[in-house]
Amino acid sequence: MTVAADEPAMQRALELAARGLDGTDPNPRVGCVLIRGGEVVGEGWHERAGEPHAEVHALRAAGERARGATAYVSLEPCSHFGRTPPCVHELIAAGVARVVYATEDPNPLVHGNGVAALAQAGIEVLGGVLAAQAQALNPGFFRRMQTGLPWVRVKLAASLDGRTALADGESRWITGEAARADVQRFRARSSVILSSSGTVLADDPALTARAPGVTRQPLRVVLDTELRVPPEARVYGAEAPSMVFTASGDAERRAALRDRGVRVETMPRAETGGLQLPLVLRRLGELQANEVWVEAGARLSGALLRSQLVDELIIYLAPSLLGPQARALVQLPAISALADRLQLEYRQVERIGEDLRIVAIPRPGPGGG
Repeated sequence: MTVAADEPAMQRALELAARGLDGTDPNPRVGCVLIRGGEVVGEGWHERAGEPHAEVHALRAAGERARGATAYVSLEPCSHFGRTPPCVHELIAAGVARVVYATEDPNPLVHGNGVAALAQAGIEVLGGVLAAQAQALNPGFFRRMQTGLPWVRVKLAASLDGRTALADGESRWITGEAARADVQRFRARSSVILSSSGTVLADDPALTARAPGVTRQPLRVVLDTELRVPPEARVYGAEAPSMVFTASGDAERRAALRDRGVRVETMPRAETGGLQLPLVLRRLGELQANEVWVEAGARLSGALLRSQLVDELIIYLAPSLLGPQARALVQLPAISALADRLQLEYRQVERIGEDLRIVAIPRPGPGGG
């Protein structure tokens, strides 16, 4: 079979993988389809970390019909013992004749080893089928395995003239119900929801994922240089895990947060007075965070952009105008030449209810990311 002929089955494997969008963290989202004699004999996807992988679910569904079948897997089958046994052993034992995978696993414990084990067992192996789509489904996993850093999305909600709140801070609600529900889906798929002490003090958000069917709550992380946020804040509630990065050595406040179940870690100050953001993200990567969803004010959003730490901007634009006295979208330094502007590239524009959702990435080069 040619690569083109393998694409429909791989597309199905990717659709199955997407069913694990909010449950597999910190593992990748993976789907598997088993086909024998032109018939689908088994399907599966990785549902939650610590549970069977996609290949195992598909093999269980197929039973003896897996022998001689072709397995379509959206990621190179794993070859190491983790929380579950290696999938290559399962595929070999089941007697599959051929394995088609979308992309190699970036995990150095697996990378290329799964393919080698299958080939050594006499199984025909083909890779690179719909690789870009498979990587796009797991941007944070690939980024973390390759660089140690998570994939960072910054969420912004604004009026059409780029204002996020009135001068007195009132902002509920600029965008509509559909856009707010869309935000919940992004929260649910993320490893971390990151915010600032200023935003938490102003709005007292819970920062939980409230999308239908959510089975895992992301880690809520607050950047609080001076530990200004009180332990009673909703973001430190028991419904989801919480963590704070701080430069403060106040032992009493740190102890009060720990008593509340909050993880407290020290982070060096930046020259600007806040925390060193590259180190924050590096630490989140060490904690196996794949995707970081940022919901914060103009200051932190602007600082992340200036530091070239943003991978995607998710911007919700409401069909309204708030005027020049309202608060700006992000805080960026003044420029004297257009060549110094921060340039973005639109990746997607979609209507969500009455609002627009714009997905943009910082453009590399002068003034870009």
